[in-house]
Amino acid sequence: MREESTFLDQFASQFGKINEELGKVLDSKVSLIEKVGSHSLLGGGKRLRPLFFILSCQLCNYHKSDMYPLSTVFECLHTASLLHDDVLDNASIRRGRSSANKIWGNSTAVLVGDFLFSRSSRMAVEKKHIEFLKILADTAIRMTEGQMLELINTHNWSITRREYMGIITSKTADLLSAACASGGIVAGAKKDDIESLRNFGLNMGIAFQIVDDVFDYTSSVEKTGKPIGSDLREGKITLPLIYTLTYLEKGERGRLEHLFKNGNALDKDYLRIIELVQDNGAINKCLKDAQDYADLAETYLGPFPDSPIKESLLKLNQFIVDRSY
Repeated sequence: MREESTFLDQFASQFGKINEELGKVLDSKVSLIEKVGSHSLLGGGKRLRPLFFILSCQLCNYHKSDMYPLSTVFECLHTASLLHDDVLDNASIRRGRSSANKIWGNSTAVLVGDFLFSRSSRMAVEKKHIEFLKILADTAIRMTEGQMLELINTHNWSITRREYMGIITSKTADLLSAACASGGIVAGAKKDDIESLRNFGLNMGIAFQIVDDVFDYTSSVEKTGKPIGSDLREGKITLPLIYTLTYLEKGERGRLEHLFKNGNALDKDYLRIIELVQDNGAINKCLKDAQDYADLAETYLGPFPDSPIKESLLKLNQFIVDRSY
């Protein structure tokens, strides 16, 4: 993990300015909003979404100071979705510590999520840029649709790879896509360049979520901030398990599905699933998929001239796949 932290150290200046602006977002007359918001918004996270927005602005030769306040829109939307997601999943851990809903209850977590979403909308309105507003509104809609699709497919052991891809595209990749495209929009870039940034972020975002879903079967709470198998316990059937199920005999698959759907699975059953995923090549297959999407993302930066900013975006794109947390 130290090597990865060292890699991100090169963006320390940007992260510092992003965090400074995030601290201003939580200004409220209600002290509990500031307290819960600080725990959720300022209590960790890589800040990749605002960073991609800033680098995309700079790639399109936009260097005005307002890009830092605007970058917080994407972190607010992301954190709001996490707050709501933890309530839906009844999750108790987020980023290695107790989740907001665990500490303050579901109602408070939902309302603070609503506050952050409203705050991001307010900041976007202040920019008075119709295309910027439109992409954020459309992204918020798709993120909600993604969360709903994920909820509908809880414990759906028949979910297809295509259905899974639709969920992660809406829930995760669309926000990274919007962050990159918005950099071009704010910079007044050409339509083709904005579309290239949109596709860069979209494919990178898909790679990001596939790697995250691999971590649920391979990592630990110390690295990822949540226990191994937590998605599985919440009934999320992600790509590693989708691939694994194709290798299981019908009887074994039916037995496990029955146990999990009826809430009768024991710790040994969860460990059995994790071992199956780890031992049948599904992890490597997922990582290859992630690399393929990252490689596709890289092609969309081809039209842009070589520069240190472009190089940073390309390195971050590969970091998404190579990271271990």
